Amino acid sequence: MTETTLLGITWDQLLFILRGAGWTLVLSLLGFIGGTLIGLPVALARAARKKGAGSRLLRHGAGVYVTLVQGIPLPVIMFVVYFGVSIGGFEVPALVAAGIAMTLWSAAYLGEIWRGCIQAVPRTQWEAAECLALTPAQRFAHVILPQAVRVAVPPTVGFLVQIVKNTSYSVVIGFFDLTYSAKVINNATYKPFQVFTIAALIYFVICYPMSVLSRRFEARMRRA
Repeated sequence: MTETTLLGITWDQLLFILRGAGWTLVLSLLGFIGGTLIGLPVALARAARKKGAGSRLLRHGAGVYVTLVQGIPLPVIMFVVYFGVSIGGFEVPALVAAGIAMTLWSAAYLGEIWRGCIQAVPRTQWEAAECLALTPAQRFAHVILPQAVRVAVPPTVGFLVQIVKNTSYSVVIGFFDLTYSAKVINNATYKPFQVFTIAALIYFVICYPMSVLSRRFEARMRRA
């Protein structure tokens, strides 16, 4: 007799779902790292106060990027990346396409989060940095960013939860993540309630600690 779990799913099927959860974590990490690498320059460009045609062009360019990405659903971005690259004659694995799409999407939102945190630094701090005769780069690096980072930690950790949950959209391009693995097991067992309950519990186990951590950081910031 095949050994089953409490919800009527075999241990092999449960391990299959857990493997999908592992790839969900990999995709989440790719999305966050890529989003950080692109989102930070976007935030700096959007928050820059330096005058001049070059600075205005950077601000407007970053603004167009944020508006464009935030106006397109994530599944559509994944479709465009996955099938758009193949039109050019290149075959890309689903992980690569999903990683690029998650990077573009998370960068737009992280850029906006961090822009708001940079602009939340009191104006007096900006003026004090100018009085010290620091270059714009030195003002950001030594005065503005250290203060903005403290403000940015809670919403950034909170957004990590959104990244993890939105990796589920990668199922539209056939990426093997938690949602895809649950779908496969459901098609094999015809037990949607049990299978997707297990998937929901795994998502909860991944996301809940980050939600708690975000609230703790926010409470610590209020006390500070």
